[in-house]
Order: sequence, then structure tokens, then C-alpha cells
Amino acid sequence: MSTEALPNDWDPEALDTDEMILQMGPQHPATHGVLRVELRTDGEVVKAARPHIGYLHRCFEKHCENVDYPGVMPYTDRMDYVASMGNTLGFALAVEKLAGIEVSPYVNTIRVIMAELQRIASHCVAVGTYTMDIGAFTPFLHLLRDREKVLDLFEWTCGARLLYNYNWVGGVSHDLPDGFTRAARDLLREFDAVTMPELIDLIIGNKIFIKRLAGVGVCSPELGVSYDLTGPNLRGSGVPRDLRKDAPYCGYENYDFDLGLGEGRFGPLGSCFDRNWVRVVEMRESSKIVHQALDRLDKMEKTDVHENVPKRVKVPKGEVYFRSEAPRGQLGYYVVSDGKANPYRVKVKSPCFTAMSVFHHLAKGMMIADIVALIGSLDIVLGEIDR
Repeated sequence: MSTEALPNDWDPEALDTDEMILQMGPQHPATHGVLRVELRTDGEVVKAARPHIGYLHRCFEKHCENVDYPGVMPYTDRMDYVASMGNTLGFALAVEKLAGIEVSPYVNTIRVIMAELQRIASHCVAVGTYTMDIGAFTPFLHLLRDREKVLDLFEWTCGARLLYNYNWVGGVSHDLPDGFTRAARDLLREFDAVTMPELIDLIIGNKIFIKRLAGVGVCSPELGVSYDLTGPNLRGSGVPRDLRKDAPYCGYENYDFDLGLGEGRFGPLGSCFDRNWVRVVEMRESSKIVHQALDRLDKMEKTDVHENVPKRVKVPKGEVYFRSEAPRGQLGYYVVSDGKANPYRVKVKSPCFTAMSVFHHLAKGMMIADIVALIGSLDIVLGEIDR
């Protein structure tokens, strides 16, 4: 975490007589997990903010050294438990690159479908809970309704609703069931025709919502890049960076979709409003990608999804770093192999961790009530920060 502004801000001798140190969390409904934020306040104004993490640490990276490569998959699921499909996909792609395993176009298409459906489900939670943070309850119910429909498809496919262990090294655990394509199309048509207009009317076009967020938590493009923000948090500052475009994997280069970018239409570019707006746009674009993938699937020769899954994963000595575009940003896996059945080392670069590194900078000078808006706009999951 950056400590650039911490020493002077947290010197007890430097506190004015009117200033207080307040603890927000780790059991606070708006911290999106077990996050503790230490606030130095002067009345309602935040003079400095310091995040404290580590309350959910489970030694994921060390556990990986004690299980084989397929055994790592369930652990990756539990990092970002709101978007587990993206976690297993990133690790599978990293190991496949190191081991020289290629999967069929059929498997790649299924992976894209699942990854983008997961992105929709993840952003439904992000945007829905964010509206609750700001004070609106109804949009949360609308978005959780659609998230449940996506989870129904996941459960139908692999039997799980939250932690899937779906992406395997060399393939996926289950082929799509008969009728999946039609059910997915029906879900997306309803999402495009009903949920998106509801979302725009209830939230994005709401004058109260705009005035509440459009000038809060402004992160300039330069600041976002310097703190290595990725995903919607960086694109909210207007920076068009997305691995699905910049370094395509799983055939993403063959899909037509646009990047959601912050526009600063209602205030400074890079505000809490812009970051939330990007997630709304991404749900629409993910729907476009899934429609295209389903069309490809209909024309594609069906293959065995276990065809390239090794009975025993043997990875030659070496190392690899692979990044994928998870719902919360660039998720990177650094895997070191010594030629044995278990990884020698696994390190993860988490988009949520880097998002928290800029928190103290953005929070300085805010009102206390705006801290809730800032945390929600960064869309953090503490399981991924602590790992």
C-alpha cells in the first residue's frame, strides 16, 4: 500500500484539538467486506484516511504450494467470490501457457460465454449494492433478480451457484446442457429490453444520484495510471485499457464490443459516477459478446470439453505471468514450476488490492458520508485483497 501521505497526516503531535480519529469497520455494512478504515476528521471533513486490511487472510498463495495444479482451482474461486469464473479462467490460462496446452475453439467459446455472464452477474451486485450505499433500495432488488437468473444457468451447467471450479487446465468441468443456448438468449433479451432501461431510469438518469456522485472521488487519468488501477476503475477515468482488446485471449479478438469509458458528462472526469457508469455500460457490452458467442456455438462443431484435459497435469520447469480481464480489472497469476506435481510458487496480482492503494489519496478532503460512496465506487472484494 502506498504510504506517500501517511507520516505527517498520522503524527499524533500534528492533530488539532478539534480533530478526531474515527474507526469505520471492519464490521460496517458499507465497507463491502471486512475492511477497517481509520479516519482523521475535522468535524465532517476527512483530513486523512488509512485502510487496514488482512482480516480475511487465508494464505491462498502458500496453500497452492501444497496441492497439485487442478487442486489450486477451488482456492482461486474463493478469492473474488462474487466473480469466481474469472478467477479460475486466469489460472487455467496461465498453467496452459506454461505447459503448452491448447484448447479447442469450442472450449474457448464456452469460456467466453461463462466469463461474460459472470461479468454481468458481478456488476449486478456492484451496481445494486452501490445504490443501497447511496440510499436507494429498489434497484438492488431489480439487479439481484437478474443475477439470480445468471446463477441459475451456472447451477444448471455445473451444479454450483457461487464457487464453481468450472475452468480446468485444458478444458472445462462440464459441457453446456441441452437448452442452455435458448435459455441464455431468453435471459439476455429480457435483460436488454427490461433491466437496462430500468437501470437508466432508476439510477443513471436520476438527478439525485448524479448530484450525489458526479463530483465525488475524482481520480484523474494520470493518477489512475500511476497507481496502476485497472478495469472499470481505470476506464472510469477515461483510459481505454482492457486486456480483451489490448492482449486478447480465448478468441476475444473475434468479438465486436465497445469499451465503457468515463465521460465526465456531469462533472469532473473520473468521479464515482463515472466508475459506476462504466459498469452499467459493461453489462450491456457483455450481453453483446454472449449473443455473438452463442451464435458461434450454433455453427461450431461440438467437441469433448475434456479432450485436452491431462489425466495428470505435468508442467515443465519454468515460470509464467498471465493476465486476464476479470470483472474488477486485470487479474495476474505468476506461476513458478520446478517440474513437480505441485506449483513451486503462485503469486497473484489483485485489481482490488491496487484499487485500495489509491484510497487514501482520493479520500483526503472528503466528507465522512462520501467515504461510503468512494468505497462502493471502487467495487472491492476483500477476499481478493487479502488472498
